[in-house]
Amino acid sequence: MSTKDPAPGASKDPAERVEELRAQIAYHNQKYHQEDAPEVSDADFDALMRELRAIEEEHPDLATADSPTQQVGSAPLVLFASVAHRVPMMSLDNAFDLDELQAWVDRIARIDPAVVGADFQCELKIDGLAMSLTYEDGRFIQAATRGDGTTGEDVTHNVATVRSIPHTLSWPKGRGPVPKVIEVRGEVYMPVTAFEELNRRQLEAGLKIFANPRNSAAGSLRQKDASVTATRELSMWAYQVGALEGGPELHSQSEALSLLRDCGLPVNPEIKVVHGVDEVFALCTYWRDHRHDLDYEIDGVVVKVDDLALQRRLGATSHAPRWAIALKFPPEERTTTLLRIMVSIGRTGRATPFAVLEPVFVGGSTVGLATLHNEDQVRLKDVRPGDTVVVRKAGDVIPEVVGPVLSARKRSSRPWHFPKVCPSCGEPLIRLEGESDTFCTNIECPAQRVQRIVHFASRGAMDIEGLGEKRVVQIVEAGLVSDPGDIYALEAESLVAIERMGALSVENLLRAIEESKSRPLSRVLVGLGIRHLGPTGARALARAYGTLEAVTAVSVEELAAVEGIGSVIAESVVDFLASAGNRAVLDKLIAAGFTLAEPGGATRAVAEAASGGDTKGEDALILSGKSIVVTGTLESHTREEAEEAILGLGGKSPGSVSKKTWAVVVGAEPGAAKLRKAEGLGIPIVDGSKFEELLSTGEIPD
Repeated sequence: MSTKDPAPGASKDPAERVEELRAQIAYHNQKYHQEDAPEVSDADFDALMRELRAIEEEHPDLATADSPTQQVGSAPLVLFASVAHRVPMMSLDNAFDLDELQAWVDRIARIDPAVVGADFQCELKIDGLAMSLTYEDGRFIQAATRGDGTTGEDVTHNVATVRSIPHTLSWPKGRGPVPKVIEVRGEVYMPVTAFEELNRRQLEAGLKIFANPRNSAAGSLRQKDASVTATRELSMWAYQVGALEGGPELHSQSEALSLLRDCGLPVNPEIKVVHGVDEVFALCTYWRDHRHDLDYEIDGVVVKVDDLALQRRLGATSHAPRWAIALKFPPEERTTTLLRIMVSIGRTGRATPFAVLEPVFVGGSTVGLATLHNEDQVRLKDVRPGDTVVVRKAGDVIPEVVGPVLSARKRSSRPWHFPKVCPSCGEPLIRLEGESDTFCTNIECPAQRVQRIVHFASRGAMDIEGLGEKRVVQIVEAGLVSDPGDIYALEAESLVAIERMGALSVENLLRAIEESKSRPLSRVLVGLGIRHLGPTGARALARAYGTLEAVTAVSVEELAAVEGIGSVIAESVVDFLASAGNRAVLDKLIAAGFTLAEPGGATRAVAEAASGGDTKGEDALILSGKSIVVTGTLESHTREEAEEAILGLGGKSPGSVSKKTWAVVVGAEPGAAKLRKAEGLGIPIVDGSKFEELLSTGEIPD
């Protein structure tokens, strides 16, 4: 649209256009937040909001309290008023294993034997802030926190900025009149991706970072200025009908949530009705193992008797309903003592602070060390030796210190300061202007030497079984190895002299070293640790040129032209290969028998040269340009092998699903979030058993 074109709807009656805009905004909010299938860009959505706001400013009589424009920029709140809940917001009793879950079922079955044959509704226990929403005649009028269960805080203005919460219910036809009052209970949360982005912005601004998504969500909702809340990406899952005056008679929890969903409220899609305690526990076990497939944090599964009449007969104790229980997952956050802060030196010289902890069991394993990331993170978190700290280990993520428990800090505590010299070689540590990382720039630093060799031998590079960090330290200290090339000159006679290296261990290690010589060029490039060059870029270069000799012979500009490389990586590769020290390592590899070639590499270049640039008949790259996501476990390939197979045929293998994804290959126990997004976007789903057919034909199998 040109600048001379009239704004959309400019010729319409303002009142008519306002209603049209509100309907469009409500529709797009639903597509974005509830269905995960946006139909317009953020810019287009913002344009609708701007137009609506302009009309309301020009015609104040058309502005209403429930308008979408009221979700942003509300007047600052002086204080939070108290709200008495119509129906108490009770807490839940907890269970931690199958025995405790069975004990709960047995206990309530003694109160009412109908429990034995009852259905249970299982709902993910969202790690957020419990919230009560009140609608009168279908219009949102109030939001309150749980508080003490009887009285909560009035956070209406703040909750009004949460885009997934409708200001007017879309009451479904055939369900009778809209209730005079309906109270909706739910959990307000911050998505994990939004939390990470918020902390990134906080860090860039030199502001305090947030400990976890739940705390950031709670803090965002308790802002005195609702416009601050509006800048935080919050959402909500509705999970219960509280007070209900008028409206339809509800018979089950599942029916109640179906009604809320039909009204336009966000109801979690993972909710499921099951029969019997075994099915309940199986579902809970699944979500314990797949909790990190979601973009929001959960800490358990809430199990509810589905039948509302049975719920009423079971009643409640003084603090919790008898008809519901929360099966809690093992904690991913624990507190322990931070004994001291040390600094490790990586293969590139980066100095990373880490915490030495009083060992604590968290996230399924005992943790004694945890990362502190960099100097800025330590300063912003203000963790100190002797502190009681919160330690977090989510899934397979490296343990990290979230922050200190300030109430437990000793008066004698003093801030920790980053060292000025390398703990390994004693040379100065340098922090470049504009960077958050600190480096030891001494290329001969012993710690860097060890880490370069460890990286070279790691699974994603040469995959040398038995050559972990402890073993590398031993052979470096023994003077047997000073760079990755020296690995291939190791001899049994020298190795058996090392402590705890028996004849069998030596034999296995030398066999693994010999096998690593067959690794393709792409894996060697990864192992060399060229700055900025990751596995994807290494494969792109290896496929494009086929041999290291060919890579070495081209210019920065030619390397940068390879898809996925660019000028920064290209310059780094050229500088690395021009170094005499690095060339010496490569010469050792060649002398050891490495071909430094990529099987099937340079196929495209060869085909183009043979056909004068016409590659229409090329069969080797049948997945060229196609993005394929693999989720779950395949019988025929490991995850790495599947990725290599896709890339080897010219395809792409990203870790997440997007509109550009061509197909999603699904193995055993796939990621629920990836499947749901693929289905929402209409992307073809390929059963893992047909993966080989996809690779051989380049087409979606029937």
